[in-house]
Amino acid sequence: MDKLARTRLAGTIVATALCAVTADAAVAQQRLVLNNQLQLGDVVAGQQLNVVDVSDQVTVSTAASGNSLAGGTEGQPMHLRSTQDMRGDASASTTLTLGGDTRGLTTSVTQARANYLAGTANNAQMTVETDQVGQGDVTASSRITGVDARLVSGGQIASGAYGNTTALTGGATGSGRTAITGTINQTMNGDVRATNTASPRYAPAPTDFSSEAAANAVQVTTGPSSNQDLTVRQRSSGAVVEADTSVWAGNAWNLAGRSRATGNQAVFYNQGGSLIADTDQENSAQIIGAVELSSYDFGAATAAADAVANNVVVGNNDIYVDIDNVQVNTGGVEATASFTGQKGYDAYVGANAAGNSITGYACSECGGNLNANNVQTNAGNVRANAVTTINGSGRNVIAGANAVGNAATFYVTRNGGN
Repeated sequence: MDKLARTRLAGTIVATALCAVTADAAVAQQRLVLNNQLQLGDVVAGQQLNVVDVSDQVTVSTAASGNSLAGGTEGQPMHLRSTQDMRGDASASTTLTLGGDTRGLTTSVTQARANYLAGTANNAQMTVETDQVGQGDVTASSRITGVDARLVSGGQIASGAYGNTTALTGGATGSGRTAITGTINQTMNGDVRATNTASPRYAPAPTDFSSEAAANAVQVTTGPSSNQDLTVRQRSSGAVVEADTSVWAGNAWNLAGRSRATGNQAVFYNQGGSLIADTDQENSAQIIGAVELSSYDFGAATAAADAVANNVVVGNNDIYVDIDNVQVNTGGVEATASFTGQKGYDAYVGANAAGNSITGYACSECGGNLNANNVQTNAGNVRANAVTTINGSGRNVIAGANAVGNAATFYVTRNGGN
């Protein structure tokens, strides 16, 4: 045991609670990293901005995190054992009052997390044994108040709430090889909610409002001369996972409202070696993705809502893919997208809901070999609803609503996706 990080915190923290352990070339001989983090109190971050007639950009970032760990290794093997336990609530909020003309780009990112782990391996093997548990609620909210905001250059306003997140990356150069192996366990018992609301008067440039909520999320990405062999177990048992975007505009030339709510998500990408993924997902929470978008005058308007209880993506641009997947959903899943306009041009409205979903693919030009064992059980109601209302005149209306209990797609593809 060459490096040990323990964190035990009680009470309420305002701003972000962060504990990080990094293994790089200078400490690569440690080989073993042990991390134990326990957050007992709430973590709260809030920001308010009041501005009038800004001649340049407006950029805002608000983040709240219960436990956070970042680690990496270069050229030496590393074994990471990590336990993160968030007992309190995590909350992040941003309120923008924008009066008059905001002539530069408006960018706002609001994020709340219970537990976060990030690991990087270059020309090395990284073995992980991680356990993340979220007991409290996680909420993120973004608001643009009033009805006088004129977003002359448009903007991107995002709100994200995440229970447990694990993000691993790897790559190799020259004759080096990289491997990411091990087990990842995630359990979220609290509610997860992300909201994004605004009512701008005028937006003559592309303006995008989004909300995302996920109880558990794993993403592993490795490049050439790399391989993965991972077991992921995820449990989402809070009352609700909800992403809600509500935007009411006066005159918007290119306006988008998006939401995505997910109970459990595991995504694996690799190229240049084998990819073996063993996934086990269970969700009992209500999964809700909702978008309410309106603009009196509009050029292009997009309302897109997605909700999925359990989701797995396994993609390898090389020969070998092996998937063993079990998904069980007992919670309701609902995606609702709506747009209302008086007069304008093009409206795009889409709602997609799924109980269980998995996609797996391998590279055919490499002589791809894909083996999959898939078991999916959905016992919850799945609903998708798209509503489009044009009270005056419009040019194109493209709308779709898709609901599916269990979806599985496996295929072999050439590099480039063809």
